[in-house]
Amino acid sequence: MIVIQAKLIFLNQEDKQIVLDLMRRWSSCMRFAYKRLLEGYDRKTLKRDLQKPFDLNSRYVHDAIMKAKGVLESSRQLDNNPKKVIFGGRDLFVKLQKRHINGKAYEKLKIRWQEKRKGNLYSRGDKSKKGNLNTRIEVEKNGTFLRINVGERKYVYAKIEAGYKKNKRREEFLQEIGESNIPYSVELKLKNGSIYAYFAIEEEYPEIKITKEKGVIGIDINAYPDNISWTEVDEKGNLISYGNMPMPELASGSKDKKEYFRWQYAHEIVKIAKEKGKAIVIEGLEIKEKGKRGDFSGRKSRRIRHRFSYKSLLSKIKTLAKREGIEVIEVDPSYTSIIGMLKYSPQYMITKDIAAAYVIARRGLGLQEEIPDNYMKFLNALTVEELEELKEHVKKTVRNKHIKKKHLREINKAIEILQSLESKPGRVLEPLDGTSFSTYDFWRVLKVAVVTPLSPEKVPRDFSTLKGLLIQGKWRDP
Repeated sequence: MIVIQAKLIFLNQEDKQIVLDLMRRWSSCMRFAYKRLLEGYDRKTLKRDLQKPFDLNSRYVHDAIMKAKGVLESSRQLDNNPKKVIFGGRDLFVKLQKRHINGKAYEKLKIRWQEKRKGNLYSRGDKSKKGNLNTRIEVEKNGTFLRINVGERKYVYAKIEAGYKKNKRREEFLQEIGESNIPYSVELKLKNGSIYAYFAIEEEYPEIKITKEKGVIGIDINAYPDNISWTEVDEKGNLISYGNMPMPELASGSKDKKEYFRWQYAHEIVKIAKEKGKAIVIEGLEIKEKGKRGDFSGRKSRRIRHRFSYKSLLSKIKTLAKREGIEVIEVDPSYTSIIGMLKYSPQYMITKDIAAAYVIARRGLGLQEEIPDNYMKFLNALTVEELEELKEHVKKTVRNKHIKKKHLREINKAIEILQSLESKPGRVLEPLDGTSFSTYDFWRVLKVAVVTPLSPEKVPRDFSTLKGLLIQGKWRDP
């Protein structure tokens, strides 16, 4: 999807007011449709019944219902209560309810909320209608205009100003779209009294030519420090090469600056994959709690994740790779850091971030990670008493309350798993029948038993000390 933002300049104030009224009616129609969808009304009934009350043509009504349905489905996917959706934004609505805000500050917030609630209009593209019927781009001698259908055979024209400062390249691109039969969708939004248009077209990608047949490039993006770790593996999952790409520019600066550099780093990753002729494996874009895999937890982790916007970077890598005909594989990132730090960091003497990228790459090839024999022997010899001693040690030595809580929570979970194993003969390390424990839980126990004593204040970057345990099975040594 390619989206271009532009500001609309109206020939007179009357035309602008006509469009604002259209946006208000469309927004109201969308909210009304949302309520009816909650009550179980079907789309055909709504499309027939909503045209007259809101004085909209059938295409505008259809688009309003489609948007309402999208909001409803999104709310359900996020496990939110659809009945509690607030159009205009919950954050602004909550601020408006605070009694200590009054005067100009209150009026400013109220205007922002009203604009987000009532200042919307969406018109989908249609190839059969040569682009877009209700909101069409038209190229004239004196500029590029948007023709907006405001009623039966009534149109308002607004000049398209591509960007805050006139951007000729954007305007030329919009002209090409307008003069072709490519379907494009247009969304109008009211911001600070001005109307902005967002033109979106579906991008057609070339055929995939670079697949995982010869191996993959695994990508692990880290919020602290800001860097991308990558690994190259062959088709059998063997490590060939690896690297680390620092991203200091994403630690500070304006939104536009960070967006620019995200594109630059995405280009670098895709360039590596193209040169090596391998597919790219990334973490699934739907993951919500990336920070739990990093070095921090709580407020600090959330702050880092917010600043870093790793999801945006992954999305850009995915887009650029598709443009180059490179296969992109998304995998579940669960426990990739834990498995990487315990299994491959000491084995290949690499950092935990590169090791996590290696696990991601292998997972993209469909390979399973088995727990090494010496780790299995160590886990079978581990006792609940030893974990209880570790708990007391953490209580006495760890000062940071957030890290201490995290350690104690993990230790208690490990104790729970070991206690459930005591009734099994020989304490065989395998997923337990009739329980909720899986192989991943044993990796958690292993992390608690070997990493927490190694560095209780924070997750270490060097795991070479685990080599003796992993290869020689020495776990009783001090």
